[in-house]
Amino acid sequence: MPVFTEFSASSRELRVLPSFAPPLPRLSPAFEPPPIPPSESESQQQLEKYEVVVVGAGPAGLMLTLLLSRYGLSDSSLLCVDAKPGTLKSGQADGLQPRTLEVLKSLGLADEILNDGCHMEEVAFWNPTGKKDGDMIERTSIVPDVSVPARFQHEVTIHQGRIERILETDLLRYSKRGIQRNTKLVDVKIDEAGDAEFPIVAEIEIAKEGEEKVRRTVRSKYLVGADGAHSNVRRCMGLSLEGESLDHIWGVVDLVVDTNFPDIRRRTAIHSPAGSVMVIPRERIATGDYLTRLYVQVPDIEIEAGDDRKAKEGAKARRAGVTLEGIFQHAADAFKPYYIKPKQDGAVDWWAAYQIGQRVSGEFTVKDSKGVNRVFIAGDACHTHSPKAGQGMNVSMMDSYNLAWKLIYSIHGLTPGETTSAKSDPVLDTYHQERHTIAQQLIDFDRAFSSMFSGKIGSEDGIGQALTHEQFLEVFSTGNGFTSGCGIEYPENLVVVKPTDADRERNPIHGTDYLSGVLHPGRRLLNVKVKRFADGNRRDLHDDFLSTGRLRILLLTSSDLLTPTGQSTRTIKSLSTTISKFPASTIEQVVIHPRLGNTGSQDFTWRDLPAELKTHSEMRFYSGYDLADDVYKIYGVDEERGAVVVVRPDGYIGVVAGLDDVERVERYLGGLLRRL
Repeated sequence: MPVFTEFSASSRELRVLPSFAPPLPRLSPAFEPPPIPPSESESQQQLEKYEVVVVGAGPAGLMLTLLLSRYGLSDSSLLCVDAKPGTLKSGQADGLQPRTLEVLKSLGLADEILNDGCHMEEVAFWNPTGKKDGDMIERTSIVPDVSVPARFQHEVTIHQGRIERILETDLLRYSKRGIQRNTKLVDVKIDEAGDAEFPIVAEIEIAKEGEEKVRRTVRSKYLVGADGAHSNVRRCMGLSLEGESLDHIWGVVDLVVDTNFPDIRRRTAIHSPAGSVMVIPRERIATGDYLTRLYVQVPDIEIEAGDDRKAKEGAKARRAGVTLEGIFQHAADAFKPYYIKPKQDGAVDWWAAYQIGQRVSGEFTVKDSKGVNRVFIAGDACHTHSPKAGQGMNVSMMDSYNLAWKLIYSIHGLTPGETTSAKSDPVLDTYHQERHTIAQQLIDFDRAFSSMFSGKIGSEDGIGQALTHEQFLEVFSTGNGFTSGCGIEYPENLVVVKPTDADRERNPIHGTDYLSGVLHPGRRLLNVKVKRFADGNRRDLHDDFLSTGRLRILLLTSSDLLTPTGQSTRTIKSLSTTISKFPASTIEQVVIHPRLGNTGSQDFTWRDLPAELKTHSEMRFYSGYDLADDVYKIYGVDEERGAVVVVRPDGYIGVVAGLDDVERVERYLGGLLRRL
């Protein structure tokens, strides 16, 4: 139909911009990079400054850079360098856990991974038959791969390089530069005398193809080392990984297999008289074939445990003795009576040999002379472990997910105190406390899991006890909350306020089954299915807790919501006043209501509700009972009492309060945000 009159508002272009969400507000002075001289010179090197420099563009570094860019740091404020020319081409990590998938979904980056990755729904266990002749192994059980409630009830395997590409492609929506590649960190130090505001001095070396290498010096307020297990940042800062390597050597190979083993497309743990193998099904590749990853114990090569130089040199020499043919032979022996071999020439994509080691840095941060955390390490730079439990890439990205919002809040002057980086920021300081706790738990779990997996069912495990299938299965099952990422619990600190014995009477939450969703500070908010009041839309609640750097108040009203003088109404009005005390657009409110008497969710209108509810939560107001999920029961909330929950920008619960205790909520928010 012809258009006779047309009008376009000047803001129309905002509808088609690629921004995921508006950046966070900035209360600190805007960052203005120093002017660049017209020619390359030493003065330019000294003048190049950034607020944050990230070293390393693996999953941890890319996740951090992407989040900081989304939250509001521009190319002039943020620099990420990586020594590699591009994303990873083969090998290394390949598994994404349910919690990581939830985070990627909150970033709008999960669709390709979910569509093209291999979903691991079940785990098969194969153990010795005990027969001297005939079949050597038999299937003893098949269990769910993920046995805890989660939005995604499975793991996904997909190549790390592809995940890096997805993160980097999205980064280019916010950054023209993207990752500065072929750039190696040579040295980094803290030099407050040269510039107290930008005390981090990093020397980098740029290697452009066909040109001589160029060295430059940059200064920054903060620097993050996400540069892997052999981190140069960690070395320059005098930090070290503490722990040990166990006396187990494994071969790992990615290939297209030819086999009659029935569980080759399931995640499978094989304990056989000939050794142990873990099968990890992988994604479909361009040829139409499906990759498989095999972790194969190499029993003929034993090394001494320990950290002395001689032991390390011996271990390196023995690892060098591992061959692809040897790995296949050990695998073939373990799979008997089934056969397994590469499908055809060129079917092997990548292989390596490694020694199981569990190490963690004593510190994840380095302070300047004033006690301000200036240098951070994340990912493999601060913890290493075996790949058996599928944690490496996941824990690394979650380090960055924890650090990003705390760092941007500090840089933007959103946290209480001065709007400069001259003093320690208590919110930012919680990074080490929270992530070091999780890293140590990871090391402890991995040590137990790897030792048991490297043992032989029915044999002595080294401490005089026989390792049984039941023991191994118990470790696998009880650790599922941790390995899935869904059972992580941060300790008490400034940003996690747990109920005390004195709070018992006022605590609106009953139950302790936190893995199943009962609300608890330090745990992540479990996703539930809800129905929106405004339009009847059936949604995942997590879709209102996107990774935009915002704090959320989750209000579960009580059954008196339609009573104008009831507690729910008073709480809604009080929360509206509380929100107005903090910087605009830093707090969002999500509201859920229970069954209200005998009425259905459509038997009342906005006129029956407090005006403040529509103002703050028109498109974030839900029925907690219309769909299959009974939200109040899952969250452990009494419908007669309700609850108020503050959820941090990384999806973890910060504090829980009763409807009559908004003061507790305001105190908590006042510890994270500057009051206006």
